Amino acid sequence: MYADLHIHSTASDGIHAPDKIVDFALKKGLSVISLTDHDSTDGIDQAVEAARGTHLEVIPGIEINTDWEETEVHILGYYLDYNLRSFQDTLDEIRQTREERAKKMVDKLADIGVVLTYEQVKRIAGEATICRPHIAQAMIEGGYVSSIKDAFDRYLSRGKPGYVPRTKLDPFSAIAIIERAEGIPVLAHPGLSKRDDLIPALVKKGLLGIEVYYPFHTTDMVDNYRWFCQKYGLVMTGGTDYHGPGTEYPHLGEVGVEKKIC
Repeated sequence: MYADLHIHSTASDGIHAPDKIVDFALKKGLSVISLTDHDSTDGIDQAVEAARGTHLEVIPGIEINTDWEETEVHILGYYLDYNLRSFQDTLDEIRQTREERAKKMVDKLADIGVVLTYEQVKRIAGEATICRPHIAQAMIEGGYVSSIKDAFDRYLSRGKPGYVPRTKLDPFSAIAIIERAEGIPVLAHPGLSKRDDLIPALVKKGLLGIEVYYPFHTTDMVDNYRWFCQKYGLVMTGGTDYHGPGTEYPHLGEVGVEKKIC
């Protein structure tokens, strides 16, 4: 009875389509998965349909990227009423800012001799939410970098020459967006953002869980976030942050939680 609650598909920056992810999850023997694409729920219907008639439960999810004082803080949402028109309108607005950011990044890269086109990035993204890995893939195609990691390390991470800050959305607003869709807001991979000081304030604004189990959390981090969950009565979640083969993230189901926890 095992759950992987952090998975990305081709609806954002993952490699596999939602139905393929369901197929992998069934072969792995998982009981529960959640598709948590960046600022998008476009893959959920396909995943739910692919799992119909099987034992696999697909939890409607999302990952909303936010910033707080020059730090990225991501908020996961689960059990969303994702078809709410107002919720989808909000996601449309967020995705529009992503497109504008991508165009600025393409322009900024051109200034330093990394010549791409926005049309090239858009072709790679297809119908998916445009994310930095799509720009990285365009850079690979152009021969400027050897891998997505290389692109981020040299150009696309915060402080690098091709980086453009996102339009500001704070984690408190992300919690409110998820609450309006009747979802459960959870702090994603807090060991990466290293803003534990925010947790009490996030709880006051409605945070209901923490992603305790995560591929890049150390044992000490896991113990720390278990303590926060016990202190504030929060749900403990976990997942691989699966993006597909050839990425820095582990295979589907290698990190997660027992179903009874989630």
